Amino acid sequence: MAEQDYLTAEVLEIFRQNPERKYGVQDINDILKLKGATAFKRLVKILATLEGEGSITVNEGGRFKLTPTSEEVIGKFAANDKGFGFVRVEADETSKEEIPDVFVPKQSTAHALQGDRVRVRIVKKANPWNGKGPEGEVIEIIEHGMTKLVGEFQPYSDTQVAKTGLIGYVRSHDKKLANYPVYIKDTGIHPQMGDMVQVEVTEYPSDAFPTRMLGLAITTLGNKNDPGVDIMSLVYSHGVRTEFPDDAKLQSQEIPDELQPNDWVNRKDLTDQVVVTIDGDDSKDFDDAVGLTRLPNGNFYLGVHIADVSHYVTEGSPLDKEAYERGTSTYLTDRVIPMLPFRLSNGICSLNPGENRLTLTCEMEIDQNGTILNHEIFPSVIRSKARMTYNNVNKIIEDHDPELIQRYQQLVPMFEDMAELHAILFKRRHDRGAIDFEETEAKIKVDEKGWPIDIVLRDRGTSEKMIESFMLAANETVAEHFNRSHVPFLYRVHETPDGEKIKSFFEFVSAFGIVGHGKADDIKPIELQKALAKVVDTPEEMVVTTMLLRSMKQAHYSVDPLGHFGLGAEYYTHFTSPIRRYPDLMVHRLIHTYASLGMGDKVKEKWAGKLPDVAVHTSEQERRSIDTERDVDDLKKAQYMMDKVGQEYPGVISSVTKFGMFISLENTVEGLIHISNMRDDYYDYDEKQMTLTGAKTHNVYRIGQEVRIRVLRADPDQGQIDFIIAGQDPAPTEKRPAFAKKPAQNQDHQPNRRGKYERQSSGRQGSRKR
Repeated sequence: MAEQDYLTAEVLEIFRQNPERKYGVQDINDILKLKGATAFKRLVKILATLEGEGSITVNEGGRFKLTPTSEEVIGKFAANDKGFGFVRVEADETSKEEIPDVFVPKQSTAHALQGDRVRVRIVKKANPWNGKGPEGEVIEIIEHGMTKLVGEFQPYSDTQVAKTGLIGYVRSHDKKLANYPVYIKDTGIHPQMGDMVQVEVTEYPSDAFPTRMLGLAITTLGNKNDPGVDIMSLVYSHGVRTEFPDDAKLQSQEIPDELQPNDWVNRKDLTDQVVVTIDGDDSKDFDDAVGLTRLPNGNFYLGVHIADVSHYVTEGSPLDKEAYERGTSTYLTDRVIPMLPFRLSNGICSLNPGENRLTLTCEMEIDQNGTILNHEIFPSVIRSKARMTYNNVNKIIEDHDPELIQRYQQLVPMFEDMAELHAILFKRRHDRGAIDFEETEAKIKVDEKGWPIDIVLRDRGTSEKMIESFMLAANETVAEHFNRSHVPFLYRVHETPDGEKIKSFFEFVSAFGIVGHGKADDIKPIELQKALAKVVDTPEEMVVTTMLLRSMKQAHYSVDPLGHFGLGAEYYTHFTSPIRRYPDLMVHRLIHTYASLGMGDKVKEKWAGKLPDVAVHTSEQERRSIDTERDVDDLKKAQYMMDKVGQEYPGVISSVTKFGMFISLENTVEGLIHISNMRDDYYDYDEKQMTLTGAKTHNVYRIGQEVRIRVLRADPDQGQIDFIIAGQDPAPTEKRPAFAKKPAQNQDHQPNRRGKYERQSSGRQGSRKR
């Protein structure tokens, strides 16, 4: 920040901290301890600038005051366990401007809780000169975001029950809710001590009872120490639906196990074509099959065949309503909470080998440069010739395993052609600027009781990348086809990063000799790809990658074809996973509708009215599912590290914050070294460079640096692990400060989650399908 901008920020901050006070020029000069006439003139100029932009006002006596604001905004409240919170303002669809979160002090929350939809009055506008966001006060709780809560039950004695009419209380393990016990009325179920219970909240905190809630116990999940209860407690806490309603079950039971004669009507019979499924070793639901042939002109003819779930899950049916509410399947360490009943996902909708199955096919003719010359999208019937695994295909095309080559000799030439086409498609994506973040993925192995016993790293081979390339090609082709048809459609979008964040990114990486080109507010993905390429296999690679990820926006669903920045794609949708993602199911429904009913105004009007809500809802449900998966992973990793306390490991700094630094171990476990446990020196945090520097020793800690740590503690209830630098002693306190959470990264760039850009974890080894 330039010196003039810094001083302007300081001046405005004086007014923001005392919004009702009036200041003369000399008052400000004295507070800032400025010396000399030159500094005084500069101050006068700054005050004139702030007055000109409307940040402050001046009265007839020449005294300045913060300009009062009557602005009100609506958004969702994100609580901090220290009592304060932030409100994420609801976006105005007509405005492209990104509205900063509003800080709400503890005394101004009006007892709002996590997830509440609130109306906020802005008390202090943002300070654009130093990046500080606005401050506000909650004036209305429009809607409570939490109507149910999961926690541990503590019963009252008979005397207390008789006196209060309450049977005990439930306290959440979530730090944000731990200070708000829910006292349980006698009219619900009666849990036992130590049971994890879901309660329905009937009364929320108020001025009279600021830290108390009342509720009914509605579901007992089991004792907190029973196998599986830990995971289900998180599932219920996030509001993930676990049981299918009776009408949805009945509908699924009435669906035949085999194709019926009328199922073949208006479909191409592709059952003679050589197509296979390629999935993880433990996969049971196969929603995509692929086939490849060489044309006489030397081009490739790729067929991507996707399970036609929409044929069975009809619009407005009980199954459709339930799938819409779920939005996606949720993949946890030892179980799957499916979007559809297993009878469908593992049965008639699964492309099992040797069985006729309904599909939607996208066939593409692709030349040696990776250009899709022709394509066709149509309903079909296929019969998979083999259920292949990633491991076996890798052994065939990478290791040339003689036994497997002999067993699948008729398929081997196709696999070799597929590997060749993948290399061509990958090069084409790379040349247009797709940013390739390679991540370490891990699978948490558990015993029969759900206790973690190992964390195994996953290697991505050619077959995983190959299927990924084919799914990407199909998704892009379908998106472009219907965009050019000028009909309402559902897209998967990843917007261009904010110009200020890109500018900050290139300022940060300039220290590594990386120079940005082009306009920051219209950056092209290839420029960021080039920046990453300059630090591949260097110590700086991790820090540059981390900073780039933080500059990215979240991918989401939209009715607007905004493109996919990370993939360098102008058009993109989700077409390839309708068994586990509702947007893909909706895309299939749209394809069928436009094929059967045409693209007239009436049809377009119908979908133009429905799709915006689908986009918003499915984006929200995806976020819910990801958060649940992440919290379960954190829980299991903390459990895994419980018996490792006191042991030492090499690690790498994955994030640096003002309260310490997060260390990532080789097995992907992350823990915090809190600033209070860095006892060899006093450390200053540099936000711009993201470093911690010792005042005396001048030791510098930065992202990507290798350190040796000792495990200090592991807390499964909070999903938190604490480290200290090996050889140092911990601070006397045994409790981690509540704010010590790792900064969130972009949704589509979470290591070990749904992967870079569009990869959605399926709970299957090596699954990278788009």
